[in-house]
Amino acid sequence: MFSLPNNVTIIEVGPRDGLQNEKNQVSTETKLEFIHSLQDAGIQEMEITSFVSPKWVPQMADSSQIVQLSSKKGRQIVLTPNEKGIERALEVGADSLAVFVGVSNTFNLKNINKSTEQSMQDLKPVITKLKEQGIFIRACISTAFYCPYEGKINEADTIALCKEFASWGVDELSVADTIGMANPVESYQLFSKLAELLPNVLMTAHFHDTRKMGLANIFAALQAGITRFDTSAGGLGGCPFAPGATGNVATEDVVNMLHTMNIETGIDLNQLCKAVSIIDPHVSRPIDTGMYRLFAINHS
Repeated sequence: MFSLPNNVTIIEVGPRDGLQNEKNQVSTETKLEFIHSLQDAGIQEMEITSFVSPKWVPQMADSSQIVQLSSKKGRQIVLTPNEKGIERALEVGADSLAVFVGVSNTFNLKNINKSTEQSMQDLKPVITKLKEQGIFIRACISTAFYCPYEGKINEADTIALCKEFASWGVDELSVADTIGMANPVESYQLFSKLAELLPNVLMTAHFHDTRKMGLANIFAALQAGITRFDTSAGGLGGCPFAPGATGNVATEDVVNMLHTMNIETGIDLNQLCKAVSIIDPHVSRPIDTGMYRLFAINHS
């Protein structure tokens, strides 16, 4: 018999990870309406924006306004790629920060122009200081399974990076199949080991749906004991520094799967699809996830 949890926490990443690679410039007002509608659906944890250079990710140029104007419901996480981004985020009142490092050295160099080792050396004193200030720290582990440049990643390297972050006292690890090439066996194997080795850290699985295995990988991770998942409303997403990466696994499809298995999320599926309908007209590719398609037909 399958071993499944009674409850799962969804961390919505659509407003940040979902929109960062969007070609159409989405207005601040639309982003805020999207965020607030997701909150109304019952989302308690969300990546709302990123304090990156507007030169490289122009979609995130309004990060300060998003933090200041969004309703403070639940945990609102902002991505901060460097010390300058951290300073800017703290200045506008952010109290939950995400940092990221790629297990793949090549990916890390192309992403932030630093080796994985250098990134970790730079982050350690910063994270130590932030934890002393009581800031919630989410460490995002990119290319945990495969890299677009290096291919398959050694599982031991991913585990070692996670253990190092955990030793610094980070609150959460978001372990990502950045280009969506992992399969359910690999998902189960890695997350089983991480759950056993790091029981005191919030462990979150982050899957992209490039090969349409996102739901299967989530099911495998559930059986490995994982109860936290990053998902993106509408299946939005992609990484500007990861060729071939498509959208994240869709929040509405994940919530539907979990609910049909009698796993509670605290999320109203109908309201969630309403939130997707807010962002749908503003993105460059049509949103065609399973549950949203059914919602659109029923409300046409």
